[in-house]
Amino acid sequence: MRYNRVYVRSIGYELAPVVVTSSELEERLESLYETLHIQPGQLESLTGICERRWWEPNTPLSQGAINAAKDALVKGDIDISDIEVLVYSGVCRENFEPATACPVAHALGANSKTIVYDISNACLGVLNGMLDIANRIELGQIRAGLVVSCESAREINETMITKMLDEKSMDFFLKSLATLTGGSGAISVLLTDDSFTENIGHKLIGGMHRTAPEFHKLCRWGTERSSNGHMYPFMTTDSANVLKYGIQLFKSTWIDFLNEIQCNADDVDKIVCHQVGAEHQKQILNALEMPKEKDLSTFEYLGNIGTVSLPITAALSEERDILETGERVGFLGIGSGLNTLMLGLEW
Repeated sequence: MRYNRVYVRSIGYELAPVVVTSSELEERLESLYETLHIQPGQLESLTGICERRWWEPNTPLSQGAINAAKDALVKGDIDISDIEVLVYSGVCRENFEPATACPVAHALGANSKTIVYDISNACLGVLNGMLDIANRIELGQIRAGLVVSCESAREINETMITKMLDEKSMDFFLKSLATLTGGSGAISVLLTDDSFTENIGHKLIGGMHRTAPEFHKLCRWGTERSSNGHMYPFMTTDSANVLKYGIQLFKSTWIDFLNEIQCNADDVDKIVCHQVGAEHQKQILNALEMPKEKDLSTFEYLGNIGTVSLPITAALSEERDILETGERVGFLGIGSGLNTLMLGLEW
């Protein structure tokens, strides 16, 4: 995939307001830790995450996405009337139907000609949304599009903490531990063509995707029926094999990605990866032979925010002048499935 006339004009975001430390979560698991003889501090030690954020109870997902979209439109100096496609791409959605993009579009005042829909692909949702809009722009179908997403970890965290305390087994604890890395937040990515001449943004160079669907059972989040017939959310992750096979897929995609964008690894100035945790970061950098100073991370204080993690890391890095004009930047995404998608930008 190569692009000549697509730009990431701005990235808006909304940070969830409630800060939850890893030690606070462990305090709620005190009886489980005592039963399993687990020392406090393991959650931060194993993941590198000291805190994450939650929305206030009963906060609509669409509200976070709306706020992030408004931020992106202001930063990009674009009116909602110019937006021809609006895509919601979060793992978390408000309903099976209609698309969560619909209340977002309504609140923003999108016109009736705007194409409005959801995309879902685990933690790759936002990158897939960007790709979809980029293709429309490159084909000359539209001039501007907006990708929005909002993720919430409070509900699944609360559910899994309760189940951990009920189960009190090491096996269930290990399968559910990844749940506690989750965070909450919202983002919006504004993409345009080159007809918007002022503040043109960051040029999208190209991208590459690869998939390994034989590993689709390694990480799952959904609903299951309990013994009393009620439906409850669940999340289970085979962390060791997700990391093992994910790294293999990531490395092969990286090689093809560099060939596609006609770039050497040394020429990549910065990379922004999906934010999972410290061990994931270490193994990714080793596999790519990339020095740590080129990698941008936020998982330490924001946790794993699913689709939101990568773009919010880029937005915060830009605000802090860590991403500089003219740099070659890789957005390197991976999601359950297993799927990878990498995008190259000239900042």
